[in-house]
Amino acid sequence: MAFEIRIVSNTPLTEDKDLEKVTKTFLYQIGYLTKGADPTIAFKIFFDFFLKHPTKAWMVEEIANELKVSKPTIYRHLNKLKGLDIIEDVHTNNDAGQSKKAYRLRYGNFAKAWNFVEAHVKVALENYSKTVEHIQRLLEER
Repeated sequence: MAFEIRIVSNTPLTEDKDLEKVTKTFLYQIGYLTKGADPTIAFKIFFDFFLKHPTKAWMVEEIANELKVSKPTIYRHLNKLKGLDIIEDVHTNNDAGQSKKAYRLRYGNFAKAWNFVEAHVKVALENYSKTVEHIQRLLEER
């Protein structure tokens, strides 16, 4: 899965004390939540499951049952979070003792997960810079 994030000019949301509001605004800024789409399920998946319980590994079935939505809906939102590299795949045992794929907030900590995202952004920007330099060289060779 490709790393993908939206970067926009913004002001830090440090003056607002409403956790849900700040989180929702942030998730819009980075592109996890999108304008025109109902943010309810996507927000609940991130906020209620991963942010409130950062070290817990969640199976898709658990999230789908709790939110009363289909597994494909859950997978769609999980794939967006995986594309941001905020969550990671882990294996956990289900009630029958079988190993099942589950997901949790990367490193079990939002700040550490975000550091991982920032490292990806840095690499992506460095690669863009190399491409721009290459384009400039090609222009100069004409």
